Amino acid sequence: MTIALTDLSQHRIKLFPFTLTRPVADLRVGILTIREKWEKYFHQPIDFLTTTELVGKYPMPAGEIHLMINGAICPEAGLVEAIKSLNNKEILRKEGLFIAAKGLVDTKEPTVNLQGYKPVDYHGGCTVINRSWDLFTHNKEQLTADFKLLTDGRVSQEITDPHTIVYGKENVFLEDGVDIKAAILNAEEGPIYLAKNSVIQEGATIRGPFALGENSRINMNAKIREGVTIGSNCKIGGEVSNSIVYGHSNKAHDGYLGNAVVGEWCNLGADTNNSNLKNNYDEVKAWDFESQQFIKTGLQFCGLFMGDHSKTAINTALNTGTTIGVCSNVFGNGFPPTFVPSFSWGGSDQLVPYRFEKAIETAKKVWARKNIEQTEEDEKILKTIFERSIKHQS
Repeated sequence: MTIALTDLSQHRIKLFPFTLTRPVADLRVGILTIREKWEKYFHQPIDFLTTTELVGKYPMPAGEIHLMINGAICPEAGLVEAIKSLNNKEILRKEGLFIAAKGLVDTKEPTVNLQGYKPVDYHGGCTVINRSWDLFTHNKEQLTADFKLLTDGRVSQEITDPHTIVYGKENVFLEDGVDIKAAILNAEEGPIYLAKNSVIQEGATIRGPFALGENSRINMNAKIREGVTIGSNCKIGGEVSNSIVYGHSNKAHDGYLGNAVVGEWCNLGADTNNSNLKNNYDEVKAWDFESQQFIKTGLQFCGLFMGDHSKTAINTALNTGTTIGVCSNVFGNGFPPTFVPSFSWGGSDQLVPYRFEKAIETAKKVWARKNIEQTEEDEKILKTIFERSIKHQS
Protein backbone atom coordinates (compact mmCIF):
# COMPACT_ATOMS: atom_id res chain seq x y z
CA MET A 1 0.00 0.00 0.00
CA THR A 2 1.38 3.40 -1.02
CA ILE A 3 0.96 6.04 1.69
CA ALA A 4 1.66 9.74 1.18
CA LEU A 5 1.81 12.65 3.61
CA THR A 6 0.30 15.65 1.88
CA ASP A 7 1.07 19.36 2.28
CA LEU A 8 -2.07 21.44 2.77
CA SER A 9 -1.70 25.13 1.93
CA GLN A 10 -3.61 26.04 5.10
CA HIS A 11 -0.72 24.62 7.16
CA ARG A 12 2.22 25.12 4.84
CA ILE A 13 2.34 28.93 4.67
CA LYS A 14 1.79 29.20 8.42
CA LEU A 15 4.93 27.12 8.95
CA PHE A 16 7.25 29.37 6.94
CA PRO A 17 10.23 29.84 6.99
CA PHE A 18 10.79 26.13 7.72
CA THR A 19 8.49 24.81 5.00
CA LEU A 20 10.06 27.07 2.40
CA THR A 21 12.77 24.40 2.09
CA ARG A 22 10.99 21.16 3.09
CA PRO A 23 7.57 19.50 3.11
CA VAL A 24 5.46 19.92 6.23
CA ALA A 25 5.94 16.25 7.15
CA ASP A 26 9.72 16.69 7.06
CA LEU A 27 9.54 18.99 10.08
CA ARG A 28 11.19 17.59 13.20
CA VAL A 29 9.30 17.72 16.49
CA GLY A 30 10.38 15.46 19.31
CA ILE A 31 13.14 13.07 18.25
CA LEU A 32 11.73 12.20 14.82
CA THR A 33 10.36 14.06 11.84
CA ILE A 34 6.60 13.77 11.29
CA ARG A 35 7.20 11.36 8.39
CA GLU A 36 9.55 9.19 10.48
CA LYS A 37 6.85 8.90 13.16
CA TRP A 38 4.27 7.65 10.65
CA GLU A 39 6.78 5.22 9.18
CA LYS A 40 7.31 3.72 12.64
CA TYR A 41 3.57 3.21 13.11
CA PHE A 42 2.95 1.77 9.64
CA HIS A 43 6.25 -0.16 9.41
CA GLN A 44 6.88 0.96 5.84
CA PRO A 45 8.35 3.85 3.81
CA ILE A 46 5.99 6.80 3.32
CA ASP A 47 6.10 9.38 0.53
CA PHE A 48 5.54 13.13 0.36
CA LEU A 49 2.90 14.99 -1.63
CA THR A 50 4.32 18.48 -1.62
CA THR A 51 4.35 21.74 -3.53
CA THR A 52 5.76 22.18 -7.05
CA GLU A 53 8.97 23.96 -6.08
CA LEU A 54 10.00 21.09 -3.78
CA VAL A 55 9.15 18.04 -5.91
CA GLY A 56 12.62 17.97 -7.50
CA LYS A 57 14.14 17.14 -4.12
CA TYR A 58 11.07 15.42 -2.68
CA PRO A 59 9.55 13.59 -5.69
CA MET A 60 5.94 12.45 -5.74
CA PRO A 61 5.33 8.70 -5.48
CA ALA A 62 5.10 6.85 -8.76
CA GLY A 63 1.74 5.39 -9.72
CA GLU A 64 -1.26 5.42 -7.41
CA ILE A 65 -1.60 6.42 -3.76
CA HIS A 66 -3.81 4.25 -1.58
CA LEU A 67 -3.82 6.38 1.58
CA MET A 68 -3.29 10.14 2.03
CA ILE A 69 -2.56 11.63 5.45
CA ASN A 70 -2.34 15.28 6.47
CA GLY A 71 1.41 15.94 6.81
CA ALA A 72 0.92 18.40 9.67
CA ILE A 73 -0.53 15.78 12.03
CA CYS A 74 1.57 13.72 14.43
CA PRO A 75 0.47 10.09 14.86
CA GLU A 76 -0.65 8.39 18.05
CA ALA A 77 -2.04 4.91 18.61
CA GLY A 78 -5.76 5.74 18.60
CA LEU A 79 -5.48 7.95 15.51
CA VAL A 80 -3.50 5.32 13.61
CA GLU A 81 -6.10 2.67 14.38
CA ALA A 82 -8.87 4.99 13.15
CA ILE A 83 -6.99 5.53 9.89
CA LYS A 84 -6.35 1.83 9.42
CA SER A 85 -10.07 1.20 9.93
CA LEU A 86 -11.10 3.47 7.04
CA ASN A 87 -12.93 1.84 4.17
CA ASN A 88 -12.28 2.69 0.55
CA LYS A 89 -13.40 6.22 -0.40
CA GLU A 90 -13.73 7.44 3.19
CA ILE A 91 -12.25 10.63 4.68
CA LEU A 92 -11.31 10.90 8.35
CA ARG A 93 -11.72 14.37 9.81
CA LYS A 94 -11.87 16.15 13.16
CA GLU A 95 -14.01 19.27 13.51
CA GLY A 96 -13.58 20.01 9.81
CA LEU A 97 -9.83 19.28 9.76
CA PHE A 98 -8.75 16.81 7.09
CA ILE A 99 -6.83 13.91 8.67
CA ALA A 100 -6.72 11.13 6.08
CA ALA A 101 -8.44 9.68 3.02
CA LYS A 102 -8.41 6.10 1.76
CA GLY A 103 -8.84 5.40 -1.94
CA LEU A 104 -6.82 5.25 -5.12
CA VAL A 105 -5.40 8.60 -6.26
CA ASP A 106 -3.48 8.92 -9.52
CA THR A 107 -0.42 11.13 -8.90
CA LYS A 108 -0.30 12.07 -12.57
CA GLU A 109 -3.38 14.22 -12.02
CA PRO A 110 -2.55 17.89 -11.26
CA THR A 111 -5.12 18.03 -8.43
CA VAL A 112 -6.49 15.49 -6.00
CA ASN A 113 -10.25 15.07 -6.25
CA LEU A 114 -11.90 13.67 -3.14
CA GLN A 115 -15.49 14.40 -4.14
CA GLY A 116 -17.81 11.54 -3.37
CA TYR A 117 -15.76 10.35 -0.39
CA LYS A 118 -17.77 9.57 2.74
CA PRO A 119 -16.78 11.66 5.79
CA VAL A 120 -15.94 9.88 9.06
CA ASP A 121 -15.59 11.97 12.23
CA TYR A 122 -12.74 11.34 14.65
CA HIS A 123 -13.21 12.28 18.31
CA GLY A 124 -9.86 11.25 19.81
CA GLY A 125 -6.63 13.15 20.41
CA CYS A 126 -4.92 14.84 17.48
CA THR A 127 -1.67 16.85 17.59
CA VAL A 128 -1.50 19.30 14.69
CA ILE A 129 1.61 21.34 13.84
CA ASN A 130 -0.18 24.36 12.42
CA ARG A 131 2.19 27.19 13.41
CA SER A 132 5.96 27.39 13.83
CA TRP A 133 5.57 27.83 17.57
CA ASP A 134 3.64 24.55 17.74
CA LEU A 135 6.99 22.85 17.16
CA PHE A 136 8.45 23.86 20.52
CA THR A 137 5.15 23.91 22.43
CA HIS A 138 4.62 20.23 21.56
CA ASN A 139 8.28 19.23 21.73
CA LYS A 140 8.32 17.85 25.28
CA GLU A 141 5.35 15.54 24.73
CA GLN A 142 6.67 14.43 21.33
CA LEU A 143 10.12 13.71 22.79
CA THR A 144 8.50 11.39 25.33
CA ALA A 145 6.29 9.69 22.71
CA ASP A 146 9.17 9.22 20.27
CA PHE A 147 11.42 7.86 23.01
CA LYS A 148 8.90 5.05 23.58
CA LEU A 149 8.67 4.37 19.83
CA LEU A 150 12.42 4.20 19.36
CA THR A 151 13.40 2.24 22.48
CA ASP A 152 10.66 -0.40 22.58
CA GLY A 153 12.34 -3.80 22.64
CA ARG A 154 15.86 -2.35 22.46
CA VAL A 155 18.68 -2.31 25.02
CA SER A 156 20.67 0.85 25.73
CA GLN A 157 24.45 0.97 25.70
CA GLU A 158 25.98 1.45 29.14
CA ILE A 159 27.47 4.68 30.46
CA THR A 160 30.96 3.59 31.47
CA ASP A 161 32.46 6.94 32.49
CA PRO A 162 32.84 6.89 36.32
CA HIS A 163 32.58 10.67 36.59
CA THR A 164 29.20 11.04 34.85
CA ILE A 165 26.21 11.38 37.19
CA VAL A 166 22.88 9.97 36.03
CA TYR A 167 19.45 10.45 37.60
CA GLY A 168 16.60 8.31 36.28
CA LYS A 169 18.91 5.88 34.49
CA GLU A 170 15.93 3.83 33.25
CA ASN A 171 14.90 6.84 31.12
CA VAL A 172 18.28 7.25 29.41
CA PHE A 173 19.02 5.50 26.11
CA LEU A 174 22.37 5.46 24.31
CA GLU A 175 22.96 4.19 20.79
CA ASP A 176 26.32 2.78 19.70
CA GLY A 177 29.39 4.99 19.90
CA VAL A 178 28.07 7.61 22.35
CA ASP A 179 30.89 9.35 24.25
CA ILE A 180 30.16 10.98 27.64
CA LYS A 181 32.68 12.38 30.09
CA ALA A 182 32.03 14.03 33.48
CA ALA A 183 28.50 15.16 32.64
CA ILE A 184 25.25 15.32 34.60
CA LEU A 185 22.16 13.69 33.05
CA ASN A 186 18.84 14.12 34.82
CA ALA A 187 16.06 12.02 33.25
CA GLU A 188 13.73 11.96 36.26
CA GLU A 189 11.23 14.34 34.63
CA GLY A 190 11.67 13.18 31.02
CA PRO A 191 13.72 10.80 28.88
CA ILE A 192 17.15 11.45 27.36
CA TYR A 193 17.98 9.92 23.96
CA LEU A 194 21.54 10.02 22.62
CA ALA A 195 21.93 8.92 19.01
CA LYS A 196 24.82 7.10 17.36
CA ASN A 197 28.31 8.61 17.78
CA SER A 198 27.04 11.67 19.66
CA VAL A 199 29.29 13.35 22.23
CA ILE A 200 28.64 15.04 25.58
CA GLN A 201 31.73 16.85 26.80
CA GLU A 202 32.96 17.52 30.32
CA GLY A 203 30.81 19.60 32.63
CA ALA A 204 27.65 19.57 30.49
CA THR A 205 24.38 19.45 32.44
CA ILE A 206 21.29 18.05 30.71
CA ARG A 207 17.70 17.71 31.86
CA GLY A 208 15.19 15.57 30.00
CA PRO A 209 13.21 15.31 27.92
CA PHE A 210 16.12 15.73 25.52
CA ALA A 211 17.38 14.21 22.27
CA LEU A 212 20.81 14.52 20.67
CA GLY A 213 21.16 13.59 17.00
CA GLU A 214 23.73 11.37 15.33
CA ASN A 215 27.30 12.75 15.28
CA SER A 216 26.25 15.84 17.26
CA ARG A 217 28.12 17.29 20.21
CA ILE A 218 27.21 19.11 23.42
CA ASN A 219 30.18 21.28 24.34
CA MET A 220 31.89 21.71 27.68
CA ASN A 221 29.83 23.22 30.53
CA ALA A 222 26.69 23.60 28.40
CA LYS A 223 23.35 23.89 30.20
CA ILE A 224 20.55 22.06 28.43
CA ARG A 225 17.13 22.51 29.99
CA GLU A 226 13.92 20.54 29.41
CA GLY A 227 12.33 20.07 25.99
CA VAL A 228 15.38 20.35 23.71
CA THR A 229 15.95 18.49 20.44
CA ILE A 230 19.27 18.70 18.60
CA GLY A 231 19.46 17.27 15.06
CA SER A 232 22.40 15.43 13.50
CA ASN A 233 25.89 16.90 12.96
CA CYS A 234 25.41 19.87 15.30
CA LYS A 235 27.67 21.55 17.87
CA ILE A 236 25.86 23.09 20.82
CA GLY A 237 27.16 25.16 23.73
CA GLY A 238 25.87 27.73 26.20
CA GLU A 239 22.30 27.54 27.50
CA VAL A 240 19.37 26.04 25.57
CA SER A 241 15.77 25.61 26.74
CA ASN A 242 12.62 24.19 25.07
CA SER A 243 14.07 24.51 21.57
CA ILE A 244 14.66 22.54 18.38
CA VAL A 245 17.85 22.84 16.35
CA TYR A 246 17.72 21.09 12.97
CA GLY A 247 20.64 19.17 11.49
CA HIS A 248 24.03 20.60 10.47
CA SER A 249 23.56 23.77 12.54
CA ASN A 250 25.88 25.18 15.20
CA LYS A 251 25.47 27.15 18.41
CA ALA A 252 28.92 26.26 19.64
CA HIS A 253 29.52 29.11 22.09
CA ASP A 254 27.94 30.76 25.12
CA GLY A 255 24.62 32.53 24.73
CA TYR A 256 20.96 31.74 25.38
CA LEU A 257 18.50 30.03 23.04
CA GLY A 258 14.99 29.53 24.39
CA ASN A 259 11.55 28.66 23.01
CA ALA A 260 13.09 28.61 19.57
CA VAL A 261 13.33 26.68 16.31
CA VAL A 262 16.54 26.89 14.27
CA GLY A 263 16.67 25.38 10.77
CA GLU A 264 19.42 23.45 8.98
CA TRP A 265 22.83 24.86 8.06
CA CYS A 266 22.52 27.77 10.51
CA ASN A 267 25.21 29.28 12.73
CA LEU A 268 24.68 31.38 15.85
CA GLY A 269 27.76 33.48 16.53
CA ALA A 270 29.39 33.59 19.96
CA ASP A 271 27.20 35.19 22.63
CA THR A 272 24.12 35.32 20.41
CA ASN A 273 21.12 35.58 22.74
CA ASN A 274 17.40 35.55 22.11
CA SER A 275 14.73 36.92 24.41
CA ASN A 276 11.76 34.62 24.98
CA LEU A 277 9.80 36.78 27.45
CA LYS A 278 8.72 40.41 27.13
CA ASN A 279 9.69 42.76 29.97
CA ASN A 280 6.00 43.52 30.60
CA TYR A 281 5.08 39.79 30.44
CA ASP A 282 2.60 40.46 27.62
CA GLU A 283 1.58 37.93 25.00
CA VAL A 284 4.23 37.66 22.28
CA LYS A 285 3.49 38.56 18.67
CA ALA A 286 5.28 36.94 15.72
CA TRP A 287 5.35 37.42 11.95
CA ASP A 288 2.58 35.68 10.00
CA PHE A 289 3.59 34.92 6.40
CA GLU A 290 -0.03 34.40 5.39
CA SER A 291 -1.40 37.82 6.42
CA GLN A 292 1.98 39.60 6.10
CA GLN A 293 1.68 41.12 9.54
CA PHE A 294 2.47 40.38 13.18
CA ILE A 295 -0.13 38.30 14.99
CA LYS A 296 -0.63 37.16 18.57
CA THR A 297 0.84 33.76 19.33
CA GLY A 298 -1.17 33.10 22.48
CA LEU A 299 2.18 32.54 24.23
CA GLN A 300 3.99 34.35 27.00
CA PHE A 301 7.23 32.55 26.16
CA CYS A 302 8.24 32.71 22.49
CA GLY A 303 11.76 33.25 21.21
CA LEU A 304 13.26 32.74 17.74
CA PHE A 305 12.32 31.19 14.39
CA MET A 306 15.30 30.96 12.04
CA GLY A 307 15.10 29.49 8.53
CA ASP A 308 17.75 27.31 6.86
CA HIS A 309 21.20 28.73 5.99
CA SER A 310 20.84 31.84 8.16
CA LYS A 311 23.60 33.20 10.41
CA THR A 312 24.13 35.65 13.27
CA ALA A 313 27.33 37.51 14.14
CA ILE A 314 28.96 37.53 17.58
CA ASN A 315 27.06 39.37 20.32
CA THR A 316 23.82 39.41 18.35
CA ALA A 317 20.77 40.21 20.51
CA LEU A 318 17.43 38.98 19.17
CA ASN A 319 14.16 40.30 20.50
CA THR A 320 11.18 38.26 21.67
CA GLY A 321 9.32 36.50 18.84
CA THR A 322 11.92 37.18 16.13
CA THR A 323 11.52 35.49 12.73
CA ILE A 324 14.50 35.24 10.37
CA GLY A 325 13.97 33.83 6.88
CA VAL A 326 16.19 31.59 4.75
CA CYS A 327 19.79 32.58 3.84
CA SER A 328 19.93 35.75 5.92
CA ASN A 329 23.00 37.19 7.62
CA VAL A 330 22.20 39.21 10.76
CA PHE A 331 24.79 41.46 12.44
CA GLY A 332 25.34 44.90 13.96
CA ASN A 333 24.57 46.78 17.17
CA GLY A 334 21.16 46.80 18.80
CA PHE A 335 18.17 44.58 18.14
CA PRO A 336 17.53 43.70 14.49
CA PRO A 337 13.90 43.84 13.28
CA THR A 338 11.65 41.11 14.65
CA PHE A 339 11.01 40.06 11.06
CA VAL A 340 14.05 39.61 8.82
CA PRO A 341 13.01 38.48 5.30
CA SER A 342 14.85 35.71 3.48
CA PHE A 343 18.08 36.73 1.76
CA SER A 344 18.61 39.79 3.96
CA TRP A 345 21.96 41.22 4.99
CA GLY A 346 22.34 43.56 7.99
CA GLY A 347 20.63 44.37 11.26
CA SER A 348 19.15 47.22 13.26
CA ASP A 349 20.69 49.97 11.11
CA GLN A 350 19.69 48.61 7.71
CA LEU A 351 18.63 45.45 5.91
CA VAL A 352 19.67 45.06 2.28
CA PRO A 353 19.16 42.15 -0.13
CA TYR A 354 21.79 39.41 0.15
CA ARG A 355 23.13 38.70 -3.36
CA PHE A 356 22.16 35.21 -4.46
CA GLU A 357 25.63 34.39 -5.79
CA LYS A 358 27.23 35.32 -2.45
CA ALA A 359 24.66 33.37 -0.46
CA ILE A 360 25.15 30.24 -2.57
CA GLU A 361 28.92 30.62 -2.32
CA THR A 362 28.62 30.57 1.48
CA ALA A 363 26.17 27.66 1.41
CA LYS A 364 28.60 25.62 -0.69
CA LYS A 365 31.40 26.25 1.81
CA VAL A 366 29.18 25.13 4.68
CA TRP A 367 28.07 22.01 2.79
CA ALA A 368 31.72 21.19 2.10
CA ARG A 369 32.66 21.58 5.78
CA LYS A 370 29.99 19.03 6.69
CA ASN A 371 31.04 16.71 3.83
CA ILE A 372 27.61 17.06 2.20
CA GLU A 373 27.41 17.44 -1.56
CA GLN A 374 25.11 20.19 -2.74
CA THR A 375 22.58 19.17 -5.37
CA GLU A 376 21.12 21.13 -8.25
CA GLU A 377 17.71 20.76 -6.62
CA ASP A 378 18.94 22.40 -3.39
CA GLU A 379 20.11 25.40 -5.38
CA LYS A 380 16.83 25.58 -7.32
CA ILE A 381 14.83 25.71 -4.08
CA LEU A 382 17.00 28.52 -2.74
CA LYS A 383 16.76 30.39 -6.07
CA THR A 384 12.95 30.28 -5.90
CA ILE A 385 13.00 31.63 -2.34
CA PHE A 386 15.43 34.37 -3.38
CA GLU A 387 13.27 35.54 -6.27
CA ARG A 388 10.21 35.74 -4.04
CA SER A 389 12.07 37.50 -1.23
CA ILE A 390 13.39 40.18 -3.57
CA LYS A 391 9.82 40.98 -4.61
CA HIS A 392 8.88 41.22 -0.94
CA GLN A 393 11.80 43.55 -0.16
CA SER A 394 11.28 45.85 -3.17
